[in-house]
Amino acid sequence: MPDPLQEYDYFLPPGRIAHKPRRRGCSRLLVMDVHGGRFFHRRIRDLPLWLRPGDCLVLNDSRVIPARLWAVKMPTGAGIEVLLHRQLRAGCWEALVSPSRRLRPGARLRIGPKTAEVVSLGRWGRAVLQFSPAGDWSRFLAQNGEPPLPPYIKRFHPNRGSRDRKRYQTVFARLPGSVAAPTAGLHFTRAQLRGWARRGIKIVCVTLHVGWGTFSPLTPEAMTKNALHPERYRISRSAANAVNRCRRLGGRIIACGTTAARALESSAAPDGTIRPGAGETSLFIRPPYAWKVVDGLLTNFHLPRSSLLLLASALAGREQLLAAYALAVQKKYRFFSYGDAMLLI
Repeated sequence: MPDPLQEYDYFLPPGRIAHKPRRRGCSRLLVMDVHGGRFFHRRIRDLPLWLRPGDCLVLNDSRVIPARLWAVKMPTGAGIEVLLHRQLRAGCWEALVSPSRRLRPGARLRIGPKTAEVVSLGRWGRAVLQFSPAGDWSRFLAQNGEPPLPPYIKRFHPNRGSRDRKRYQTVFARLPGSVAAPTAGLHFTRAQLRGWARRGIKIVCVTLHVGWGTFSPLTPEAMTKNALHPERYRISRSAANAVNRCRRLGGRIIACGTTAARALESSAAPDGTIRPGAGETSLFIRPPYAWKVVDGLLTNFHLPRSSLLLLASALAGREQLLAAYALAVQKKYRFFSYGDAMLLI
């Protein structure tokens, strides 16, 4: 049976993966004129060269929680890595555990002052954990958790999470709930956003809490059902009004990141009107996709065969996007979460 994701593979030399971020506001920016097929090499500070007064830049203001925990299996003392990714109810979380082969349902883990029982265990190390005691989560995570950096980011110093607590967080992060950063927003400084707003670019925030659906490996089941693991989102009435007004007046909607794009498209009526409210989305954007709201996308360079790469392909076209990736490799752009940025417009 042919592999549908084979067309979304590409070669990336290991040296192009960014293990450390650039200083905020200084990332490189590869701009693709989607219709003209042209490319421009700039910096993130040059973004307003491609945005017009009246355009709307939509950010995801979800805040990353310190969701990576280090557990000890009881009574053997074996080390287990736990990545929380969605709270089901008080003290009960969906999580990824590694190595999962050491665990069975009913196993007990010790994490700081809490114990966790493995309620169920599934594929890819997915598990449901019941913690005891159940309360006081913000303090527990602050004291025991680390930033949930992707596994391709390597840290070799003992206190490996300390510098990332601030850097793996956007400057406009507000509502806690993500277990991975909405990385397109990591490039900006507050001063840049204020300056662009003074130039007439409307800055709007929506919320999508990044979870398993964004970074999980694509499976044949996901491709068949055309749906990702659900993620929570919220669009305020003021944000919906701002986006709708921008569209009525002829401005363009530029999503900062794939998560902002999914939140907008998930809340859109058939005519493209944004509806305020909160909910869950399993929307899987891939070619061919009829965009209702988004006119442009600022995003990072994504993993091969990922849902994020497919989303960007739905806007730029697969062949043109992969040509841009090949150019980015040639020009030594930095890839993935702490890497450089790309504007599709």
